[in-house]
Amino acid sequence: MSRIPTPASIEAAPEAARPLLEAVNKQLGVVPNLFRLVATSPATLEGFLGLSGALGKGKLNLATREGIALAVAQANGCGYCLAAHTYIGANMAKQSAEELALNRRGSSGNAKEAAAIGFALAIVQKRGQVSEAEIAAVRAAGYSDAELLEIVAHTALNTLTNYINEVFATDIDFPTVALAA
Repeated sequence: MSRIPTPASIEAAPEAARPLLEAVNKQLGVVPNLFRLVATSPATLEGFLGLSGALGKGKLNLATREGIALAVAQANGCGYCLAAHTYIGANMAKQSAEELALNRRGSSGNAKEAAAIGFALAIVQKRGQVSEAEIAAVRAAGYSDAELLEIVAHTALNTLTNYINEVFATDIDFPTVALAA
């Protein structure tokens, strides 16, 4: 059970958050618990949705973005995000179970995506203190400076949602996935 109340519906959320939740509902066809919980602070919801929306228009493809999300969720021990991004990875990014398992370990069957996902995992594990060699490896895989920034931003965005879900014990409303040991 969540440590703070999750509004049961859009109508139960703070008034300033309702239009944002309506937009989520229009886009996804549902409003997952994470969004309703974050709506408790309309400013936080606006910031989260703004960054998420902007990054969704970036250069990284959906498979890479979801791979980053899975690697970061696994590293941070976030059951909610692991469940959500496993579902999204399988159903929207059309990733195989094998690919999803690789993503959770910070890799991919695609060499270029593996470089980005591995770099995101290194960012989490090293708290941003990555080496010049790690940056050079991602560049050598074909990523531009703009894409490097997007990898860092996706890592930070996913860390934000991981922390929100772990701090407040958001009720998981996706098929659950066990964290790897």
